[in-house]
Order: sequence, then structure tokens, then C-alpha cells
Amino acid sequence: MTEFAALAQLTVVAMVPYLLASLGTMLGGLTGVFSVSQEGVMLLGAAIGFLVSYGTGSTTIGILLAAGTGAVFGAALGWATTVLRLDQFVVGLALFFAATGLAGLLYRIVIGQGATTPRVDTLPRVEIPLLSDIPVLGTALFSHNVLVYLAALLAVGAWFFLYRTRAGLDLRSVGENPKAADSLGIPVVRNRLWTATAGGALMAVAGAYLPLVYTGTYTDSIVGGRGWLAIALTFFGGWRPQFIVLGALFFAAMDVVALRAEVAGIDIPSQVLLVVPYVATLLVMVFAFRWARVPEFLGRNYDRESRTT
Repeated sequence: MTEFAALAQLTVVAMVPYLLASLGTMLGGLTGVFSVSQEGVMLLGAAIGFLVSYGTGSTTIGILLAAGTGAVFGAALGWATTVLRLDQFVVGLALFFAATGLAGLLYRIVIGQGATTPRVDTLPRVEIPLLSDIPVLGTALFSHNVLVYLAALLAVGAWFFLYRTRAGLDLRSVGENPKAADSLGIPVVRNRLWTATAGGALMAVAGAYLPLVYTGTYTDSIVGGRGWLAIALTFFGGWRPQFIVLGALFFAAMDVVALRAEVAGIDIPSQVLLVVPYVATLLVMVFAFRWARVPEFLGRNYDRESRTT
């Protein structure tokens, strides 16, 4: 395997948690539900995925239960902001703290305080016949675990659904002008609830990906700010799946470059290398905000009876 192929493969692997969390953010945001709980939900998903996999020996069950837990938190956000019409930012922060605390609590209950951290088997690599034999591209794109392929399919499916189907057009209209959408018979509340729920599930799977693919173990710092970066990435991608994929690749490449530089022993303080992805994010966002199109009703609650909505 060439150095370029190895770097490309690592970048694709590192892209997945960014991509899944950002797609989850995008999905809810397109109907106006804006979540800021990504970091906490990802951490809880990582804890649930790791603990269930450790207890059952099945990564599949771990991923499914992590997704279910994330869906519960997403549904709570959708219900609190759509039905009760509470402030989205405040509810999102409350869910972030709740998920973060619950992740640490569950780990200490199951594993024990100060106990040696166990390990679980990570997802195996699945090589696609013939395609994985293509020089360079085969290794980079077609020799990964199933969650990499799933993330790619979700991105393509999201693009097709949003821009090639009537249901996708209806969904996007809810985030632009819910009153007009409501007047046309589009179920505003239902769309906001299911997108928030599905978005929470994707965020939790993004978190579960980290111990079940990256490390095989769990720590309280395993998410490492990826949840916050996912919010920036969604804005950077203009709330469109095709651009979110490109942004996720860029963010992942920054992670891989910083990691490779540290492993190579380059005479640069590790703290500087760790901050590289965040500096790159700030620089990119300065320009991205000039062209990124945000859903008109993002972060606002819809009240059918209000004349100002």
C-alpha cells in the first residue's frame, strides 16, 4: 500500500463520525429544529455502543441500541421544541449535559470506578470484490468496515430524497416557511418530530463508531470535540448532503495530517498539532458563511395560531 493510499484510507475512516453527526444535524435543521447536543449525544452513543458490545459480544446490537438511545434524545428535542415550544438552544444544552452525565454514569456503573478499561472487538474490514483491487482507489474507497459504506449510502440517499422526491421538497419547505407548508397540508409537526428523532439516532451512531472502529475501548474524552465541529461542518456544507461530504473529508484530512505529523516525530508541540483542525475550521468558516444558505426557519418554533410565525 502506497503512502497516499494509506492516508486516503485513514481519511475516509476518520470522515464517518463527522459525516453521520452532520447529516443528523442537517436533517433536523432542514425542518427548523436546530440541535446543539451533538457532543453529548455522541458521547452517550459511544458509551452505549461500547458497553452493550462488551456485555453481549455483538457490535451490531451495540450500534442498534446506541441509535435507539440517540433517537430518544432526538425525539425529546423535537417534542420539547415543537409541542411545548421551548427554546431550542436551552433544550439542546440541557440534553447535552444530560447525555454527557449519563454516559459517564453508565460506564462507571457497568465497568466500575477506577477499574481497568476493557476492550471490545472492532468492526472487521469488508473488501468489495474486484473494486478493492483497483490500484490506490480500491484501498481508499472499497476496503472498509460496514459503517463506512452505510454512511456513504446515507449521504447519497439523503441527497436523492431531499432533491429528487416530493417528500423531500415538502420537508425542506417546512424549514423555509412552515405556515405556507401547513396551509398546503404538509404535516409540519410530524416532519419536525421524525427528522429530530432520526437526527439524534445518526449522532449516537457517530459516537458509537469511535470505540467500535477506532479504539476498541472507551474514555470520557473519546469524542474529542467532533460534535461541536459537526455543527460547524453543517453550516460549512450549506445544509446540503453533497457539500457536507466534502466538508467531512476536509475535517478528517486535517485530523489525519495532525496525527501523522505527531507519529512521525515532527518537532512541533503536540498541543499545536491538536489545534490544527480547529484553526482550519475557523479559516474555512470565515469564507463558508458568505455563501452557505441556512434554512429560513432554523432554530425557531412553529405556532400555527401565531400571526407572526
